Amino acid sequence: MLVALIAKDKKGALQIRKDNRPAHVDHLKSNDIVRQAGPLLDGAGEMCGSLVIFEVDEIAQVEAWAAVDPYAKAGLFESVEIVPWNRVIG
Repeated sequence: MLVALIAKDKKGALQIRKDNRPAHVDHLKSNDIVRQAGPLLDGAGEMCGSLVIFEVDEIAQVEAWAAVDPYAKAGLFESVEIVPWNRVIG
């Protein structure tokens, strides 16, 4: 199943994102369940959140991945939503 993780950063947390980005990218590459990933952008083109698409057998795999994500551990996110996703195009 495909699952989307949509995370929105806390206001004023861009430096936290930048400081933890190398570890986060390493975490993205640490296994084979991440299919696509990238930052959400605000109106000024600055990073303000994350979108990660996973292919997993169960949502618990995404929850476990998210719990140890360096961004989450650094307290970057204001909100995190994990939802099943159905690819129609692509």
